[in-house]
Amino acid sequence: MSDPTGPKQQRRRPGQPFAPGQSGNPRGRPAGARNRVTALAQRLMDADAEPVIMALIEAAKAGDVSAIKVVLDRVAPLPRNRPVHFAVPPIDTPADLGGAMSAVLQAVAAGDLTPDEAVSIASLVETRRRTIETLELDARIAALEQSKVAMP
Repeated sequence: MSDPTGPKQQRRRPGQPFAPGQSGNPRGRPAGARNRVTALAQRLMDADAEPVIMALIEAAKAGDVSAIKVVLDRVAPLPRNRPVHFAVPPIDTPADLGGAMSAVLQAVAAGDLTPDEAVSIASLVETRRRTIETLELDARIAALEQSKVAMP
């Protein structure tokens, strides 16, 4: 019989030849190493890329709508983050945050910003709030430390 107070032995299941936390290759795959299939696919594409691209362009010129779409998606993709211009007041104190968020909401209501753009801008306003908060806390801690040093 085995000692019930000893460490519990884990049984390895089929397909799991190594104990948890151990690997048959402790150094692992080198950084930047590609999967063999990915590397093979890249070599095959590199070898035949020019004739395929030329055929795609010829098909687009001939009026193939799907070929036109592929070419346009590569040549002139839709912009993901367009610059937005709207009036937002400066944010220097926590009291300024309300005005900034009101400006964002008004821009959405007016159609100057999409809701997704507003979420991104609101995230920037939140980052500014945290920055102001951190700076104020740092100043308060420094003042407390200074007053503690000044007291005998």
